[in-house]
Amino acid sequence: MSDIPEAAVWAIYFAPIISFVVIVAFLRRRPLTAGRISVLAVFVAWLLSVWTLIAAVQNDGEALAFQPHLWMSLFEFDVELGLRIDGLSAMMIFVVTSISLLVQIYSTGYMAGDGGYPRFFAFMSLFTAAMLGLVMSSSLLQLFVHWELVGLTSYLLIGFWFHRPSAAAAAKKAFIVTRFGDVGFLIALVLIWTKTGTFDIAEINELAQTALSGAVLTGFVLGLLSGAAGKSAQFPLHFWLPDAMEGPTPVSSIVHSATMVAAGVYLLARFFPAVEAAPGGVQTTIAYMGGFTAIFAATMGVVATDIKRVLAYSTISQLGYMVMAIGLGGYVAAVFHLFTHAFFKSLLFQGAGSVSHATNTFEMPLMGGLRRFMPWTFWTFLIGSVSLAGVFPLAGFWSKDEILLDAWNHDKVLWAVGTMVAFLTALYMFRAIFMTFFGQYRGGAAPEADHGGHEADAQAASTHEPDSHGWLAHPHESPRSMVLPLVLLSIPAIAAGWLAPSGFFGELVEGALNADLRHFAFNPNIVVIATSTVAALAGIGVAAAIYYAGQPRSEEIRSGLGPLPRLVERLYYVNEIAEDVLVRGVLLGGIGRLAAAIDTYVVDGVVNGAARATRVVGDVFRRTETGQLQAYTSVYVLGVVFGAGALFLFAGGLLDRVMP
Repeated sequence: MSDIPEAAVWAIYFAPIISFVVIVAFLRRRPLTAGRISVLAVFVAWLLSVWTLIAAVQNDGEALAFQPHLWMSLFEFDVELGLRIDGLSAMMIFVVTSISLLVQIYSTGYMAGDGGYPRFFAFMSLFTAAMLGLVMSSSLLQLFVHWELVGLTSYLLIGFWFHRPSAAAAAKKAFIVTRFGDVGFLIALVLIWTKTGTFDIAEINELAQTALSGAVLTGFVLGLLSGAAGKSAQFPLHFWLPDAMEGPTPVSSIVHSATMVAAGVYLLARFFPAVEAAPGGVQTTIAYMGGFTAIFAATMGVVATDIKRVLAYSTISQLGYMVMAIGLGGYVAAVFHLFTHAFFKSLLFQGAGSVSHATNTFEMPLMGGLRRFMPWTFWTFLIGSVSLAGVFPLAGFWSKDEILLDAWNHDKVLWAVGTMVAFLTALYMFRAIFMTFFGQYRGGAAPEADHGGHEADAQAASTHEPDSHGWLAHPHESPRSMVLPLVLLSIPAIAAGWLAPSGFFGELVEGALNADLRHFAFNPNIVVIATSTVAALAGIGVAAAIYYAGQPRSEEIRSGLGPLPRLVERLYYVNEIAEDVLVRGVLLGGIGRLAAAIDTYVVDGVVNGAARATRVVGDVFRRTETGQLQAYTSVYVLGVVFGAGALFLFAGGLLDRVMP
């Protein structure tokens, strides 16, 4: 049972592709069937992913013996396609298929009645295939192709409700900002090809340890970091992710919490031998980029009022944790946090979608008191929040403390930053819980006519009558298709971290590394555990005091902090700097005008000048076509005389006598 044929692993990749093709070709007018086909395809992929994970465990996490296949050969350029299945990729395949399966089951309830229901499941199938292709690629070029396909499908999913200007703008913003990071990734890809002549990931990692110079490794790893910063929303390319919440909540749950945004962390982990071999300044840059992003985003999560944006800033912050761990050499800690985070963050996003389904809003000040009406959503959301806050013994406690332990051992400044992030994480998550589930219900919001096709609800809203989704009425628990994934995700949110003490997870994912890089051991530190636990409990206590007991009131704290709350609420003016200064001012202003001038006067000038010159020459030669036989004969005779003279000049030796 542990030996898995290569065809079965390829089937994991092709199952959602087949689903996408079938939906697009045959099921655009049969929405329910489209959803079922998509869920069935991902379920098949999930079953095979479990088999793949078992095979990787049986092989101690080392790569299975699958040979690449030559796809194209052009002179010295060979393009190969293949599978690299080891502990790291097998774990990621399992995570992607598990989250995708539960999200798509959840979507059958959340997206019910939406006019784009079949299109949604087609896009979800294509995204799942792209993400699977990314994590199982044996070639860097193959990985890059799927990396870009992930970017394309995320653009389609973020802008799913494209008739909304905000959704269309968010999709464009995500696509463009991540492209800036991908330019660096592309440069790294070209650089490593020119220096090694191969795209094979295992060969590149081997050469990084033995043959590549420090300069080449610096350029290569920084290029990878650029791509990872775009995909994983690290500063300064972080500001696209909160806007991406304009997509449907299932999109947020799979694309922007558990899989796509984790692709950047996976990329750095996949090339961890190259990161480890790079000069120390490169690793320090990675660590401090992650640490700064973690605390930077956490502060914004404290002031956000949209529950999905709170979770978006939390995602950026937790990804910063993972990137910091990679820079500190904590390969296992980063991958372990990626693993646990996928489950509890997907759970939280789906919980946010559940409360929105009942209240028609994501604004927490319009909610309140929902624990009485939505007990399943409340308890599962509480589990996800406690796990994210890192409270013992839930999953987030184990993975977060592994990162803080690496920071404690290598950089006390980053350890202090990470501990402060733990406090802020607990604060903003329990702020969200108290604002959403406690107190009195504040009525929700009127439903939108263009969301989900609920025209009857929109009509009821216009007459100020209670509607079927809870506006001006008592909200209700979500349907079973939405509650079931919440319950199932609560299990790994509680128990996934229990793999840490045995060392099993560390041994599995370290199988992807060279033997000399395998040094993981579970050695808890009482100082790290105590401080992180105190920080988390302090965050919960502060949130309870302010947002549950009202002592002190949040308005009093705000007034006492001066301009700081305004600065954080405006997101440190990063959007204004990026959009107004860099885009409208520099790109569309100075650089844009210069480019327009070059295009008008240089490019168009050369093209139009060549056209005018051709026309003038044509006019000259046109005038020689008189139609008179005598003129043609005269020209012919002149040509003969000229030719004879030239022959006499060169062949008769006249030049040698005149100019010896």
